Amino acid sequence: MYDVKKIREDFPILSRKIYEKPLVYLDNAATSQTPRQVIEALVDYYENSNANVHRGVHHLSQEATDLYESARVKVAKFINAREPEEIVWTRNTTESINLVAHTWAQEHIGPGDEIIVTPMEHHSNLVPWQKVAADKGATLRILPLAKDASIDLSDIDEYITPRTKLLAMVHMSNGVGTINPVKELTAKAKKMGATVLVDAAQSAPHMPVDVIDLDCDFLALSGHKMLGPTGIGALYGRRELLEEMDPFLTGGEMVLEVWYDRATWNDLPMKFEAGTPNIADAVGLGAAVDYLQDIGMENIRDHEIQLTRYALEAFKELEEELEMFGPSDAEKRGGILSFHTDAVHPHDLGTFLDRDGIAVRTGHHCTMPLMRSLGVIASARASFYLYNTEEEVDALVDSLKRALRYFTDGAK
Repeated sequence: MYDVKKIREDFPILSRKIYEKPLVYLDNAATSQTPRQVIEALVDYYENSNANVHRGVHHLSQEATDLYESARVKVAKFINAREPEEIVWTRNTTESINLVAHTWAQEHIGPGDEIIVTPMEHHSNLVPWQKVAADKGATLRILPLAKDASIDLSDIDEYITPRTKLLAMVHMSNGVGTINPVKELTAKAKKMGATVLVDAAQSAPHMPVDVIDLDCDFLALSGHKMLGPTGIGALYGRRELLEEMDPFLTGGEMVLEVWYDRATWNDLPMKFEAGTPNIADAVGLGAAVDYLQDIGMENIRDHEIQLTRYALEAFKELEEELEMFGPSDAEKRGGILSFHTDAVHPHDLGTFLDRDGIAVRTGHHCTMPLMRSLGVIASARASFYLYNTEEEVDALVDSLKRALRYFTDGAK
């Protein structure tokens, strides 16, 4: 049985008060909170096992290496990679995508090729491909947006063609919560001989993600969105692609042999991990994966569907005053509610909510083109996770009602 009260006890920060109000943390799409088990894993590493990895023969170095590499194994199993060597540690999803853009794309994309992205990409999965297209003489094409802020698939065969070299797509939109049909789109791209990259920054923390089932070639995720520390992320890549790619960064650790005039590269995945890595936070991410696996990703997804359904129903009380973005079916979206009103700027809404102890995100959410497509410059966004409750949704709706009254009455 899913016990959200018991889960909340694992998160020390959730007992905080903001302006004497209980903290209602609804900014999980930006960064999730961290359970005590992850915090303890970090402390334990620094207190008992802190040393550099791989190169040392002493006990601490070997112990740190074991912890570091066992975390890689955990992440590989979490997304069902075939082997841990297909997991490359990075700082975050952004760095993972840039790694592919600066290596694989430089070798494989040329004049006349097309790169396809969705209309709801985070800047991290858009700007790198803009630069690749400009540098290589390729064309960047954007799939059309449907009225419900999903992808319009009616003319998909006109977009994914034999000219498509790369399909780079977000699995779950951080801007509007839409869950994209990644498996279906990947199958179409593969028929055309294209390579597929999936931005799983939002999906991996909230639902089961299986790279073999999706059949993607690359997949990127961030630790800080899935209960882990900041500054640690991972790139999954098919071994055959990683083997043929040149390194992203060069220096120590990623080399096999070095002479004054040349060098050879280390085996996977170290070929892509130059210098002393972020050991402690990799260990912390491994602990976060343990925590998520203990609860069960299916259980987390079910909880968030129920909570999102409850929230969508609760927001109907505000439908005359707030415009909601994204699919109306809770099973077709993540626990992300983006909303806008012409009466109040999102930043003012966010400030009012903050005085009630409610943390939401306001702005363009690093999706400026998507916001323009929706006809707004910014939105307010509440995003849920495994520890959020229906009572917190009620608090959000109540605060929004009072905020709208405050600003609209004051304007009269």
